[in-house]
Amino acid sequence: MSKAPWAVRSAFIANGLGVGALYARIPDIKAIHDLNNAQVGSVLLSASVGVLVAITFIGRICAERGSKPIVIVASYIGALTLFPVALAPNFLTLCLAFIVWGSVLASQDIAMNTHASTVEHETGKRYMSGFHAVFSLGALLGGFSGGLASQFNISLLDQSIAISILYAFLATAVRNWWLPAEADIHEFKKDGKTKRPSIFIFSGLLGLASTINEGAAGDWGGILARDTFHAAPFLATLPYIFFNTAMVIGRFGGDRLATKFGALRILFTAGLMSGIGLAIGLAIGNIYGQIFGWFAIGAGMSVVIPMVFSLAAEIARERGTLAPSQAVAIASGISYFGFMAGPPTMGYISTVISLRWAMLIPAALAVLLAFGSRAIKQN
Repeated sequence: MSKAPWAVRSAFIANGLGVGALYARIPDIKAIHDLNNAQVGSVLLSASVGVLVAITFIGRICAERGSKPIVIVASYIGALTLFPVALAPNFLTLCLAFIVWGSVLASQDIAMNTHASTVEHETGKRYMSGFHAVFSLGALLGGFSGGLASQFNISLLDQSIAISILYAFLATAVRNWWLPAEADIHEFKKDGKTKRPSIFIFSGLLGLASTINEGAAGDWGGILARDTFHAAPFLATLPYIFFNTAMVIGRFGGDRLATKFGALRILFTAGLMSGIGLAIGLAIGNIYGQIFGWFAIGAGMSVVIPMVFSLAAEIARERGTLAPSQAVAIASGISYFGFMAGPPTMGYISTVISLRWAMLIPAALAVLLAFGSRAIKQN
């Protein structure tokens, strides 16, 4: 058991590293393929399609075979998925590459979150927020390295090679540290029917508001900084870097804060902090205001997804009508719809009202998250 949390951390940091590195190069991908904002939205939607495909079956596979083999296989495949993105010759193949990347990313995500909840259950300790802090640390490192690579004109392919080597190394180093597959295998009833408590829906909707904010910060931060505020390539990565810095800080303290003040109070405060802070940053109207706004998003949204996933798995175990992996998949499916629909929609809306003012939509959703968190009490 002593090494299992470190195995989970390795998957979270690798997952975050790949996400951060790729998000930091979205402006470069836009320039290389000469895309407009609507086309960038379509590319991001393609990744979301891949996520949607994965979440329809990965939860059940994890329940039938255990999360350990799924997260290991997905980690190795994840080391290769950046290459199709880097080598895509045109818009169509770029979209296909993002579908593959999104599906593998989601598979690893569901499996590692399932394993994380199992570690919490086996040890009786809170780990989830800390695990997600490690993801944010990986995304921070990936975003920083991607920004430097962009500034010094290092190709996306060369960056992908370096990240893939590190990704595969981490997967190999912890291969034998995971809990046995039997630790979270779930036996299904013969009729195959499962009940889905409404708490999963409410929790997932809170996660939805959070992922729309996170997706907007990651996918559009660099483009807003470059195209609207005319920032240099590395300076344009600073909002995303500050966003992930706040995510890391918030998530490392999230487990302790939730224990001390209660999850619902933390969610309420987090939503208001993110929404109001983002609105102020956009009103300032320059790169420094954007950095402030992105830091507010990171600080506020840092605790939401860990709490959503941990809550889903915990309730599944208490009620016994659903495998924890399926509960995580359902909650993440609703939550990740924000990653799916949010960034592409932002791209389409930005062609009408500008990207800067389109970002008020995530700000409003963050405030709704704050007040919507009260609905969980009724479920």
